[in-house]
Amino acid sequence: MAEHELLAIVGADTLLGRELRDVLTDAGLGPRIRAITAGEEEPAEPVGDVEQEEPAAEEENEELDEAEEMFLESLEDEAYSEAAALLLAGSPASSLRALEIATARGLKVIDLTGALEDQPSARLRAPSLEEPAHQRETELSVIAHPAASALARFYRAVHSVQPIHASVVTVFEPVSERGQAGLDELHQQTVRLLSFQSLPKHVFDAQIGFNVLSEYGEDAPLSLASIEQRIERCLATLLTWGAAPPPMPSLRLIQAPVFHGYSFSLWVEFESVPDLTRLIRGLEAAGIDVRSGIAEPPTNAGAAGQSGITVGSISTDHNRRNAVWFWTVADNLRLTADHALEVVREILA
Repeated sequence: MAEHELLAIVGADTLLGRELRDVLTDAGLGPRIRAITAGEEEPAEPVGDVEQEEPAAEEENEELDEAEEMFLESLEDEAYSEAAALLLAGSPASSLRALEIATARGLKVIDLTGALEDQPSARLRAPSLEEPAHQRETELSVIAHPAASALARFYRAVHSVQPIHASVVTVFEPVSERGQAGLDELHQQTVRLLSFQSLPKHVFDAQIGFNVLSEYGEDAPLSLASIEQRIERCLATLLTWGAAPPPMPSLRLIQAPVFHGYSFSLWVEFESVPDLTRLIRGLEAAGIDVRSGIAEPPTNAGAAGQSGITVGSISTDHNRRNAVWFWTVADNLRLTADHALEVVREILA
């Protein structure tokens, strides 16, 4: 693959787009990145540490829409006619338009948002979980939902050590999954609650500051149930990729008032009384960071910027000898960006 071929990022100024730029740059692919925001092409250096006043959610969305439109217009330029891939980290509307352009030009597309998962040519991707038989070339790669890929890695590792009979998992969703607007709304609500002011509710249509939600308000752009369903769809597929698939868990998604990082409370019932030492060794052998003994238990804040998943607070259920509790955390943005990087490497190979 020629050295000058580009990696064009649509939505490069979103939270996910910034994480993707950081991961690609750290992998030595920075010179290939072309990202246009606010109508001007920017270098691939990280932009997340720049201190600036946070815009309101409505203003931020408006700016991103304009930037994405300018980026999409720039894709018509001949400079992008032989780009190695388009990486989509923006809005559903921009992703659909980028797919049209990519199809017309014969370009490969990597969708990090899941907006294109219903397209006939879409193929679910999670390279770290794939067997060689699944690694076939495709024009449209849709990166698996980060919660689904984290859970699939955990369940497949555990099931390979000791067969699982049944499991229940509660997934705690960070507001960064709703982008910068989600971060802004949590921040603004927290500040206004402390000063007894009215709350902005553009993203969640409910109080998220100092609160935990099992459902969003009825006027929210997305429903928590639809997100839960996407996690389940992805997880059901990822679990079947192993040689001996574990059973599908019962899953409940909860919106937590945290900025970054998934947390998972997992209850796993085994077919026989489990050996905790053996389970821990099996998780470690699968490349999973395990915190046991006197080690500090994992937290979603501590997972920020880290690849993979971390497991801790492992304990036998006092009321059921065959069952074990696990606490697991993962950086949602990094998980997605890491899988996208592996797909990029396949394309550039």
